[in-house]
Amino acid sequence: MTRAIVFARRTLVGHDSETCGERAIPDETPIAFTYGGETYAVMMASPSDLEDFAIGFSFTEGIIQQSSNVVDLEIVELDKGIELRMTLASLSRKKLEERARRFAGPAGCGLCGIESLNEAVAAPPTIHANLKVDPATVFRAMGELREYQPINAETRGVHAAGFWSLNKNGFVAVREDVGRHNALDKLAGALLRSDVKPADGFLALTSRVSIELVQKAAILGCPMLIAISVPTALALKTANAANLTLAAIARDDSFEVFTRADRIAMSAHAVA
Repeated sequence: MTRAIVFARRTLVGHDSETCGERAIPDETPIAFTYGGETYAVMMASPSDLEDFAIGFSFTEGIIQQSSNVVDLEIVELDKGIELRMTLASLSRKKLEERARRFAGPAGCGLCGIESLNEAVAAPPTIHANLKVDPATVFRAMGELREYQPINAETRGVHAAGFWSLNKNGFVAVREDVGRHNALDKLAGALLRSDVKPADGFLALTSRVSIELVQKAAILGCPMLIAISVPTALALKTANAANLTLAAIARDDSFEVFTRADRIAMSAHAVA
C-alpha cells in the first residue's frame, strides 16, 4: 500500500551555507470512490486509512446510513491513483441513484461538484445531545492531539481530526490527511466501523472551520466541534442552525466558544 509519507531530495539554503539532504513530505494521490463499477467522486487525499475514508465519505455524502451498508470494499492501486471499489446494499444503491454526481475535488475543497447554491448551504441535521464538557478537558484534548499525528510529526504538512470520548476520557480515534475534509471523513468512517457514539464526545480539528466541516459534524451527530483556527461566518450560521457547539482558536491557555456555550461547564464568575 502506498505510504502517506515520501522523502524528497532538497537543498537547505542558509545565509552562509547550503546543505543537501532529504525532507519528509506528505504524499497526495487521486482516490476514486466507485459504487457498482460507477465512479462517483475523485478526491485528492493522503493514501492512508482508506477503509475509513471509504465508509466515512459514503456516510457524510448520504449514500449509506451505517458501515454495514457497504457489503464489499476492494482497494485497488493503479498507476495514476487508487480506486475504492464498493458494493452497496440495495437501499443504499437507491440512495446513490438519487444522489449521483461526478466531481474531481482538490484537497482544499470540500464542496466541489455541488450543483446548486441551495445544495451547498443545505440545512444541516439538528443535534439533540445533553453534553457537558469541562474546559480542562478541552485543554487536555487539544494538547494531546499532537501526540496522535505521526504523519504531521514527520512532515508538518497534514491536518488531523480526532474524537474525544467522555466515556473513555481520551481520544478513541484520530485520522490525518492533506485535506481537512478528508481527515474528518476518515474519522467518521473509523467511528462508524467501531460503533462509537458521536453524541458522547467532541471533535478536535487542526484546521480552520468552514461550512462543510460543520455539516459533516452535524451529519455525524456530534454535538461539539473544537478547532485550533478560526471559523467562517457561514460556519457559525450553520452551527447555530444545527444546534452544534463550535469552539475555535484553541490555544494552550484559551479557546473561544461561538455557539451553544451552555455545553461548556463555565465557571460561575465568567464575564459576559
